[in-house]
Amino acid sequence: MFRLDTPHPVPFCDGLNRRDFLHAGALSCLGLSLADLCGLEARGAVDRSRDVNCIFLFLVGGPSQMDTWDMKPEAPSEVRGPYRPIPTNVPGIRISEIFPRMARHADRYALVRSFHHNVPAHPLAHYLVQTGQTFSPGIVYPNLGSATGFLKGADSELPPHLVLPIPLTSRKGQSAGFLGKTHDPFLIHSDPSRDDFRIQDLVPPEYVSAIRVERARSFRNVVDRAFRTFEEGGASTRLLDSAYHQAYSIVSSAKARAAFDLKSEEDQLRDRYGRNRFGQSCLLARRLVEAGVRFVTINMFDDFGGGVSWDVHGSSPFSPITELDKLGPMFDNAYTSLIEDLQDRGLLEETLVVAMGEFGRTPKINPAGGRDHWPSVSTIILAGGGIQGGQVVGSSDRIAAEPRDRPVGPQEVLATIYKALGIDLHTELPGPQSRPIPIVDIGVEPIHELFGG
Repeated sequence: MFRLDTPHPVPFCDGLNRRDFLHAGALSCLGLSLADLCGLEARGAVDRSRDVNCIFLFLVGGPSQMDTWDMKPEAPSEVRGPYRPIPTNVPGIRISEIFPRMARHADRYALVRSFHHNVPAHPLAHYLVQTGQTFSPGIVYPNLGSATGFLKGADSELPPHLVLPIPLTSRKGQSAGFLGKTHDPFLIHSDPSRDDFRIQDLVPPEYVSAIRVERARSFRNVVDRAFRTFEEGGASTRLLDSAYHQAYSIVSSAKARAAFDLKSEEDQLRDRYGRNRFGQSCLLARRLVEAGVRFVTINMFDDFGGGVSWDVHGSSPFSPITELDKLGPMFDNAYTSLIEDLQDRGLLEETLVVAMGEFGRTPKINPAGGRDHWPSVSTIILAGGGIQGGQVVGSSDRIAAEPRDRPVGPQEVLATIYKALGIDLHTELPGPQSRPIPIVDIGVEPIHELFGG
Protein backbone atom coordinates (compact mmCIF):
# COMPACT_ATOMS: atom_id res chain seq x y z
CA MET A 1 0.00 0.00 0.00
CA PHE A 2 1.15 3.50 -0.62
CA ARG A 3 0.99 5.31 2.74
CA LEU A 4 2.67 8.52 3.64
CA ASP A 5 2.74 8.44 7.43
CA THR A 6 6.08 8.98 9.14
CA PRO A 7 7.16 8.69 12.78
CA HIS A 8 9.75 11.45 12.33
CA PRO A 9 8.15 14.89 11.89
CA VAL A 10 10.10 17.36 9.79
CA PRO A 11 9.26 20.95 10.80
CA PHE A 12 8.85 23.58 8.13
CA CYS A 13 9.46 27.28 8.60
CA ASP A 14 5.75 27.93 9.24
CA GLY A 15 5.74 25.40 12.07
CA LEU A 16 4.07 22.73 9.95
CA ASN A 17 5.56 19.28 9.92
CA ARG A 18 5.97 16.73 7.15
CA ARG A 19 2.87 14.76 8.15
CA ASP A 20 0.80 17.96 8.16
CA PHE A 21 1.84 18.64 4.61
CA LEU A 22 1.09 15.12 3.52
CA HIS A 23 -2.41 15.51 4.90
CA ALA A 24 -2.67 18.77 2.98
CA GLY A 25 -2.10 17.06 -0.29
CA ALA A 26 0.73 14.67 -1.14
CA LEU A 27 -1.31 11.51 -0.87
CA SER A 28 -0.47 9.16 -3.71
CA CYS A 29 1.19 8.81 -7.08
CA LEU A 30 -1.41 7.75 -9.54
CA GLY A 31 -1.79 6.33 -13.02
CA LEU A 32 0.05 6.73 -16.31
CA SER A 33 1.05 9.85 -18.12
CA LEU A 34 -1.21 10.81 -21.03
CA ALA A 35 1.55 9.89 -23.47
CA ASP A 36 1.95 6.45 -21.89
CA LEU A 37 -1.77 5.77 -21.99
CA CYS A 38 -2.08 6.90 -25.61
CA GLY A 39 0.79 4.61 -26.51
CA LEU A 40 -0.94 1.64 -24.91
CA GLU A 41 -4.17 2.46 -26.74
CA ALA A 42 -2.31 2.76 -30.05
CA ARG A 43 -0.84 -0.72 -29.56
CA GLY A 44 -4.28 -2.13 -28.76
CA ALA A 45 -3.43 -3.05 -25.16
CA VAL A 46 -6.41 -1.15 -23.80
CA ASP A 47 -9.83 -1.10 -25.46
CA ARG A 48 -11.15 2.31 -24.46
CA SER A 49 -14.50 1.55 -26.07
CA ARG A 50 -15.00 -1.04 -23.34
CA ASP A 51 -14.63 1.13 -20.26
CA VAL A 52 -15.52 -1.41 -17.56
CA ASN A 53 -14.45 -1.00 -13.94
CA CYS A 54 -14.15 -3.66 -11.24
CA ILE A 55 -15.21 -4.20 -7.63
CA PHE A 56 -13.23 -7.10 -6.18
CA LEU A 57 -14.76 -8.56 -3.01
CA PHE A 58 -11.98 -10.49 -1.32
CA LEU A 59 -13.54 -12.97 1.11
CA VAL A 60 -10.47 -13.23 3.31
CA GLY A 61 -10.13 -16.52 5.15
CA GLY A 62 -11.58 -18.78 2.45
CA PRO A 63 -15.32 -19.61 2.39
CA SER A 64 -16.47 -23.20 2.72
CA GLN A 65 -17.69 -24.25 -0.73
CA MET A 66 -20.11 -26.93 0.50
CA ASP A 67 -21.74 -24.59 3.04
CA THR A 68 -22.22 -21.70 0.60
CA TRP A 69 -22.49 -22.02 -3.19
CA ASP A 70 -21.66 -25.68 -3.90
CA MET A 71 -23.97 -27.69 -1.64
CA LYS A 72 -23.72 -31.48 -1.40
CA PRO A 73 -26.98 -32.52 0.28
CA GLU A 74 -26.52 -36.21 -0.59
CA ALA A 75 -23.09 -36.43 1.03
CA PRO A 76 -22.52 -37.87 4.53
CA SER A 77 -23.43 -35.50 7.40
CA GLU A 78 -19.80 -34.81 8.29
CA VAL A 79 -19.36 -33.50 4.73
CA ARG A 80 -22.61 -31.73 3.96
CA GLY A 81 -22.61 -29.76 7.22
CA PRO A 82 -25.51 -28.07 9.04
CA TYR A 83 -26.93 -26.01 6.16
CA ARG A 84 -29.38 -26.95 3.46
CA PRO A 85 -29.66 -25.88 -0.19
CA ILE A 86 -32.50 -23.68 -1.39
CA PRO A 87 -33.69 -23.12 -4.97
CA THR A 88 -32.83 -19.91 -6.80
CA ASN A 89 -34.73 -18.03 -9.50
CA VAL A 90 -32.74 -20.05 -12.07
CA PRO A 91 -33.96 -23.65 -12.41
CA GLY A 92 -31.28 -26.16 -11.44
CA ILE A 93 -29.11 -23.73 -9.45
CA ARG A 94 -29.28 -24.17 -5.68
CA ILE A 95 -27.27 -22.36 -3.03
CA SER A 96 -27.11 -22.31 0.77
CA GLU A 97 -30.05 -21.24 2.88
CA ILE A 98 -27.82 -18.58 4.44
CA PHE A 99 -28.18 -16.55 1.19
CA PRO A 100 -31.95 -16.06 0.69
CA ARG A 101 -31.56 -12.74 -1.15
CA MET A 102 -28.89 -14.11 -3.47
CA ALA A 103 -31.28 -16.92 -4.35
CA ARG A 104 -33.64 -14.33 -5.85
CA HIS A 105 -30.90 -12.90 -8.09
CA ALA A 106 -29.14 -15.95 -9.51
CA ASP A 107 -29.98 -14.78 -13.02
CA ARG A 108 -27.58 -11.85 -12.52
CA TYR A 109 -24.45 -13.73 -11.46
CA ALA A 110 -22.45 -16.76 -12.54
CA LEU A 111 -20.85 -19.37 -10.30
CA VAL A 112 -17.51 -21.01 -11.07
CA ARG A 113 -17.46 -24.14 -8.92
CA SER A 114 -14.15 -25.57 -10.09
CA PHE A 115 -11.58 -22.97 -9.02
CA HIS A 116 -8.46 -24.64 -7.66
CA HIS A 117 -4.73 -24.28 -6.92
CA ASN A 118 -2.22 -25.93 -4.60
CA VAL A 119 -1.30 -23.26 -2.02
CA PRO A 120 -2.85 -23.94 1.43
CA ALA A 121 -1.33 -21.02 3.40
CA HIS A 122 -3.28 -17.76 3.69
CA PRO A 123 -0.54 -15.19 2.85
CA LEU A 124 0.84 -17.13 -0.11
CA ALA A 125 -2.67 -17.86 -1.40
CA HIS A 126 -3.56 -14.15 -1.03
CA TYR A 127 -0.65 -13.40 -3.32
CA LEU A 128 -1.43 -16.16 -5.83
CA VAL A 129 -5.09 -15.34 -6.44
CA GLN A 130 -4.48 -11.58 -6.79
CA THR A 131 -1.37 -11.70 -8.96
CA GLY A 132 -1.72 -15.04 -10.74
CA GLN A 133 1.79 -16.02 -9.67
CA THR A 134 3.32 -18.20 -7.00
CA PHE A 135 5.18 -16.06 -4.48
CA SER A 136 8.94 -15.81 -4.86
CA PRO A 137 11.23 -13.38 -3.00
CA GLY A 138 13.06 -12.66 -6.24
CA ILE A 139 10.30 -10.69 -7.95
CA VAL A 140 7.04 -9.22 -6.64
CA TYR A 141 4.24 -9.23 -9.19
CA PRO A 142 1.57 -6.51 -9.20
CA ASN A 143 -1.94 -6.91 -7.88
CA LEU A 144 -4.44 -7.08 -10.74
CA GLY A 145 -5.96 -3.77 -9.58
CA SER A 146 -2.59 -2.03 -9.73
CA ALA A 147 -1.95 -3.50 -13.17
CA THR A 148 -5.37 -2.27 -14.28
CA GLY A 149 -4.64 1.20 -12.95
CA PHE A 150 -1.28 1.21 -14.68
CA LEU A 151 -2.76 0.17 -18.02
CA LYS A 152 -5.96 2.21 -17.99
CA GLY A 153 -4.83 5.26 -16.01
CA ALA A 154 -6.96 7.44 -13.78
CA ASP A 155 -10.43 8.48 -14.93
CA SER A 156 -10.98 11.22 -12.34
CA GLU A 157 -9.18 13.08 -9.56
CA LEU A 158 -9.45 9.90 -7.51
CA PRO A 159 -6.81 7.14 -7.66
CA PRO A 160 -7.44 4.35 -10.19
CA HIS A 161 -7.14 1.61 -7.51
CA LEU A 162 -8.36 1.80 -3.92
CA VAL A 163 -8.29 -0.82 -1.15
CA LEU A 164 -10.79 -0.57 1.69
CA PRO A 165 -11.67 -0.67 4.52
CA ILE A 166 -8.58 -2.36 6.01
CA PRO A 167 -5.27 -3.82 4.79
CA LEU A 168 -4.54 -7.52 4.63
CA THR A 169 -2.69 -8.78 7.67
CA SER A 170 -0.44 -10.78 5.37
CA ARG A 171 0.36 -7.69 3.25
CA LYS A 172 0.84 -10.02 0.29
CA GLY A 173 -0.74 -9.60 -3.11
CA GLN A 174 -2.02 -6.04 -2.78
CA SER A 175 0.92 -3.92 -3.91
CA ALA A 176 2.04 -2.77 -7.33
CA GLY A 177 5.13 -4.97 -7.07
CA PHE A 178 7.62 -4.39 -9.86
CA LEU A 179 5.47 -1.59 -11.32
CA GLY A 180 6.72 0.61 -8.49
CA LYS A 181 5.24 2.50 -5.57
CA THR A 182 3.60 5.07 -7.82
CA HIS A 183 1.05 2.41 -8.76
CA ASP A 184 0.37 1.01 -5.31
CA PRO A 185 -3.32 1.06 -4.36
CA PHE A 186 -4.57 3.90 -2.22
CA LEU A 187 -5.43 2.46 1.20
CA ILE A 188 -8.49 3.87 2.95
CA HIS A 189 -8.05 2.08 6.32
CA SER A 190 -11.20 3.49 7.87
CA ASP A 191 -14.51 1.89 8.84
CA PRO A 192 -17.33 3.38 6.72
CA SER A 193 -19.98 2.01 9.08
CA ARG A 194 -18.90 4.37 11.86
CA ASP A 195 -20.91 7.53 12.41
CA ASP A 196 -17.72 9.59 12.39
CA PHE A 197 -16.40 8.00 9.19
CA ARG A 198 -14.42 10.29 6.96
CA ILE A 199 -11.25 9.91 4.97
CA GLN A 200 -8.71 11.90 6.92
CA ASP A 201 -6.28 12.14 4.03
CA LEU A 202 -8.96 13.63 1.79
CA VAL A 203 -10.08 16.24 4.32
CA PRO A 204 -7.59 19.08 4.62
CA PRO A 205 -6.62 19.95 8.22
CA GLU A 206 -8.22 23.01 9.75
CA TYR A 207 -5.32 25.27 8.86
CA VAL A 208 -5.63 24.47 5.14
CA SER A 209 -9.20 25.73 4.92
CA ALA A 210 -8.08 29.04 6.39
CA ILE A 211 -5.37 29.56 3.79
CA ARG A 212 -6.07 31.21 0.48
CA VAL A 213 -5.52 29.02 -2.58
CA GLU A 214 -2.60 31.13 -3.77
CA ARG A 215 -0.79 30.76 -0.47
CA ALA A 216 -1.53 27.03 -0.37
CA ARG A 217 0.12 26.64 -3.74
CA SER A 218 3.11 28.65 -2.60
CA PHE A 219 3.73 26.03 0.09
CA ARG A 220 5.41 23.95 -2.55
CA ASN A 221 8.56 26.01 -2.54
CA VAL A 222 8.89 25.62 1.22
CA VAL A 223 8.15 21.91 1.07
CA ASP A 224 10.60 21.32 -1.78
CA ARG A 225 13.42 22.83 0.25
CA ALA A 226 12.49 20.89 3.40
CA PHE A 227 12.21 17.58 1.58
CA ARG A 228 15.52 18.07 -0.19
CA THR A 229 17.15 18.65 3.16
CA PHE A 230 15.48 15.68 4.78
CA GLU A 231 15.66 13.16 1.93
CA GLU A 232 18.07 14.68 -0.55
CA GLY A 233 18.25 12.57 -3.65
CA GLY A 234 15.99 9.88 -2.18
CA ALA A 235 13.27 8.08 -4.07
CA SER A 236 10.63 9.28 -1.61
CA THR A 237 11.24 12.91 -2.51
CA ARG A 238 10.90 12.23 -6.21
CA LEU A 239 7.80 10.16 -5.49
CA LEU A 240 6.13 12.96 -3.57
CA ASP A 241 7.17 15.59 -6.10
CA SER A 242 5.56 13.68 -8.94
CA ALA A 243 2.46 13.17 -6.82
CA TYR A 244 1.99 16.80 -5.84
CA HIS A 245 -0.22 17.97 -8.67
CA GLN A 246 -2.72 15.12 -8.46
CA ALA A 247 -2.60 15.05 -4.66
CA TYR A 248 -3.51 18.73 -4.58
CA SER A 249 -6.32 18.05 -7.02
CA ILE A 250 -7.74 15.36 -4.73
CA VAL A 251 -7.85 17.43 -1.57
CA SER A 252 -9.11 20.51 -3.41
CA SER A 253 -11.83 18.66 -5.34
CA ALA A 254 -15.30 18.76 -3.82
CA LYS A 255 -16.32 15.98 -6.22
CA ALA A 256 -13.54 13.67 -5.03
CA ARG A 257 -14.35 14.24 -1.37
CA ALA A 258 -18.09 13.86 -2.03
CA ALA A 259 -17.57 10.30 -3.25
CA PHE A 260 -16.82 9.32 0.34
CA ASP A 261 -19.88 11.03 1.83
CA LEU A 262 -22.05 8.05 2.74
CA LYS A 263 -24.34 10.27 4.79
CA SER A 264 -25.73 11.64 1.54
CA GLU A 265 -27.27 8.21 0.87
CA GLU A 266 -30.78 7.44 2.09
CA ASP A 267 -30.94 5.56 5.39
CA GLN A 268 -33.09 2.87 3.81
CA LEU A 269 -30.42 2.08 1.22
CA ARG A 270 -27.68 1.99 3.85
CA ASP A 271 -29.80 -0.38 5.92
CA ARG A 272 -30.25 -2.68 2.92
CA TYR A 273 -26.47 -2.99 2.51
CA GLY A 274 -26.08 -3.68 6.23
CA ARG A 275 -24.83 -1.30 8.89
CA ASN A 276 -21.54 -3.12 9.24
CA ARG A 277 -18.05 -2.56 7.89
CA PHE A 278 -18.42 -4.86 4.89
CA GLY A 279 -21.89 -3.67 3.93
CA GLN A 280 -20.98 0.00 4.02
CA SER A 281 -17.72 -0.73 2.18
CA CYS A 282 -19.77 -2.22 -0.67
CA LEU A 283 -21.92 0.91 -0.78
CA LEU A 284 -18.79 3.07 -0.76
CA ALA A 285 -17.35 0.98 -3.61
CA ARG A 286 -20.42 1.71 -5.72
CA ARG A 287 -19.97 5.43 -5.08
CA LEU A 288 -16.27 5.23 -5.95
CA VAL A 289 -16.70 3.50 -9.31
CA GLU A 290 -19.52 5.95 -10.03
CA ALA A 291 -17.02 8.74 -9.36
CA GLY A 292 -14.44 7.27 -11.77
CA VAL A 293 -12.32 4.79 -9.76
CA ARG A 294 -11.15 1.95 -12.00
CA PHE A 295 -10.72 -0.83 -9.45
CA VAL A 296 -11.92 -1.14 -5.85
CA THR A 297 -10.73 -3.99 -3.66
CA ILE A 298 -12.73 -4.72 -0.51
CA ASN A 299 -11.04 -6.91 2.08
CA MET A 300 -13.98 -8.40 3.97
CA PHE A 301 -11.71 -9.12 6.92
CA ASP A 302 -8.27 -7.99 8.02
CA ASP A 303 -7.24 -11.28 9.59
CA PHE A 304 -7.53 -14.95 8.77
CA GLY A 305 -7.69 -16.42 12.25
CA GLY A 306 -9.65 -15.49 15.37
CA GLY A 307 -12.91 -13.61 15.54
CA VAL A 308 -15.63 -13.88 12.93
CA SER A 309 -14.23 -14.66 9.49
CA TRP A 310 -14.47 -17.22 6.70
CA ASP A 311 -11.55 -19.06 8.35
CA VAL A 312 -13.85 -21.52 10.13
CA HIS A 313 -11.38 -23.96 11.67
CA GLY A 314 -13.47 -24.75 14.71
CA SER A 315 -13.20 -24.07 18.42
CA SER A 316 -11.52 -20.99 19.93
CA PRO A 317 -9.59 -19.03 18.82
CA PHE A 318 -10.91 -19.99 15.37
CA SER A 319 -14.52 -19.78 14.27
CA PRO A 320 -16.76 -22.87 13.98
CA ILE A 321 -18.95 -23.60 10.98
CA THR A 322 -21.91 -22.02 12.78
CA GLU A 323 -20.26 -18.59 12.43
CA LEU A 324 -21.74 -18.71 8.94
CA ASP A 325 -25.04 -17.85 10.65
CA LYS A 326 -23.53 -14.36 10.96
CA LEU A 327 -21.42 -14.29 7.81
CA GLY A 328 -24.23 -15.46 5.53
CA PRO A 329 -26.58 -12.50 6.13
CA MET A 330 -23.65 -10.07 6.16
CA PHE A 331 -22.52 -11.12 2.71
CA ASP A 332 -26.02 -11.76 1.38
CA ASN A 333 -27.30 -8.27 2.19
CA ALA A 334 -24.21 -6.43 1.00
CA TYR A 335 -23.72 -8.40 -2.22
CA THR A 336 -27.32 -8.36 -3.39
CA SER A 337 -27.70 -4.68 -2.51
CA LEU A 338 -24.59 -3.89 -4.52
CA ILE A 339 -25.86 -5.81 -7.56
CA GLU A 340 -29.34 -4.23 -7.27
CA ASP A 341 -27.89 -0.76 -6.78
CA LEU A 342 -25.58 -1.03 -9.78
CA GLN A 343 -28.43 -2.38 -11.91
CA ASP A 344 -30.83 0.38 -10.84
CA ARG A 345 -28.24 3.03 -11.74
CA GLY A 346 -27.41 1.50 -15.10
CA LEU A 347 -23.89 0.66 -13.93
CA LEU A 348 -23.91 -3.13 -13.78
CA GLU A 349 -22.89 -3.73 -17.39
CA GLU A 350 -19.91 -1.42 -16.95
CA THR A 351 -18.92 -2.74 -13.52
CA LEU A 352 -17.51 -6.23 -13.04
CA VAL A 353 -18.17 -7.58 -9.53
CA VAL A 354 -15.98 -10.51 -8.45
CA ALA A 355 -16.35 -12.30 -5.11
CA MET A 356 -13.83 -14.94 -4.08
CA GLY A 357 -11.65 -16.14 -1.24
CA GLU A 358 -8.10 -17.42 -1.33
CA PHE A 359 -9.21 -21.08 -1.18
CA GLY A 360 -12.00 -23.39 0.01
CA ARG A 361 -12.38 -25.62 3.07
CA THR A 362 -11.90 -29.32 3.75
CA PRO A 363 -14.81 -31.53 2.71
CA LYS A 364 -15.00 -33.20 6.12
CA ILE A 365 -15.81 -31.22 9.27
CA ASN A 366 -12.97 -31.56 11.76
CA PRO A 367 -13.32 -32.63 15.45
CA ALA A 368 -13.37 -28.96 16.50
CA GLY A 369 -16.54 -28.31 14.50
CA GLY A 370 -14.94 -26.45 11.63
CA ARG A 371 -13.23 -26.98 8.30
CA ASP A 372 -9.56 -26.48 7.47
CA HIS A 373 -7.75 -24.98 4.46
CA TRP A 374 -8.48 -26.66 1.14
CA PRO A 375 -7.09 -25.09 -2.06
CA SER A 376 -8.13 -28.05 -4.22
CA VAL A 377 -11.55 -26.56 -5.04
CA SER A 378 -13.70 -23.52 -4.23
CA THR A 379 -16.38 -21.32 -5.78
CA ILE A 380 -16.10 -17.87 -7.37
CA ILE A 381 -19.00 -15.50 -8.10
CA LEU A 382 -18.94 -13.05 -11.02
CA ALA A 383 -21.54 -10.52 -12.14
CA GLY A 384 -21.80 -7.48 -14.40
CA GLY A 385 -19.15 -6.33 -16.86
CA GLY A 386 -20.47 -8.50 -19.67
CA ILE A 387 -20.73 -11.67 -17.57
CA GLN A 388 -23.69 -13.84 -18.53
CA GLY A 389 -25.59 -14.54 -15.33
CA GLY A 390 -27.74 -17.51 -14.45
CA GLN A 391 -25.11 -20.16 -15.13
CA VAL A 392 -22.65 -22.46 -13.42
CA VAL A 393 -19.23 -23.12 -14.93
CA GLY A 394 -17.42 -26.25 -13.82
CA SER A 395 -18.35 -28.60 -11.02
CA SER A 396 -16.76 -30.38 -8.10
CA ASP A 397 -16.92 -34.05 -7.21
CA ARG A 398 -19.57 -35.57 -4.94
CA ILE A 399 -17.97 -34.25 -1.72
CA ALA A 400 -16.58 -30.94 -3.13
CA ALA A 401 -13.01 -32.16 -2.74
CA GLU A 402 -11.69 -31.41 -6.23
CA PRO A 403 -12.91 -30.30 -9.65
CA ARG A 404 -14.94 -32.89 -11.53
CA ASP A 405 -14.88 -30.96 -14.79
CA ARG A 406 -13.73 -27.66 -16.27
CA PRO A 407 -10.97 -26.92 -13.69
CA VAL A 408 -10.13 -23.21 -13.46
CA GLY A 409 -6.86 -21.81 -12.13
CA PRO A 410 -5.85 -18.36 -10.79
CA GLN A 411 -4.42 -17.14 -14.11
CA GLU A 412 -7.64 -17.98 -15.92
CA VAL A 413 -9.55 -15.88 -13.40
CA LEU A 414 -7.18 -12.95 -13.95
CA ALA A 415 -7.48 -13.38 -17.70
CA THR A 416 -11.27 -13.29 -17.35
CA ILE A 417 -11.14 -10.08 -15.35
CA TYR A 418 -8.75 -8.43 -17.79
CA LYS A 419 -10.94 -9.45 -20.73
CA ALA A 420 -14.02 -7.98 -19.06
CA LEU A 421 -12.11 -4.74 -18.41
CA GLY A 422 -11.08 -4.44 -22.06
CA ILE A 423 -7.39 -5.23 -21.55
CA ASP A 424 -5.69 -7.30 -24.25
CA LEU A 425 -4.27 -10.52 -22.79
CA HIS A 426 -1.10 -10.15 -24.86
CA THR A 427 -0.25 -6.91 -23.05
CA GLU A 428 3.17 -6.78 -21.41
CA LEU A 429 4.16 -4.85 -18.29
CA PRO A 430 7.59 -3.29 -17.75
CA GLY A 431 9.29 -5.66 -15.32
CA PRO A 432 12.63 -5.36 -13.52
CA GLN A 433 15.45 -4.07 -15.73
CA SER A 434 12.73 -3.10 -18.24
CA ARG A 435 12.16 -6.76 -19.08
CA PRO A 436 8.65 -7.13 -20.56
CA ILE A 437 6.39 -9.42 -18.53
CA PRO A 438 2.97 -10.52 -19.86
CA ILE A 439 -0.04 -9.79 -17.67
CA VAL A 440 -0.93 -13.49 -17.90
CA ASP A 441 1.21 -16.39 -19.04
CA ILE A 442 1.30 -17.15 -22.75
CA GLY A 443 -1.49 -19.48 -23.74
CA VAL A 444 -3.77 -18.73 -20.77
CA GLU A 445 -7.37 -18.16 -21.85
CA PRO A 446 -10.23 -16.47 -20.03
CA ILE A 447 -13.33 -18.43 -19.00
CA HIS A 448 -15.10 -17.90 -22.32
CA GLU A 449 -18.36 -19.48 -21.15
CA LEU A 450 -18.90 -16.58 -18.77
CA PHE A 451 -19.26 -14.23 -21.74
CA GLY A 452 -21.73 -16.45 -23.54
CA GLY A 453 -19.05 -17.90 -25.80
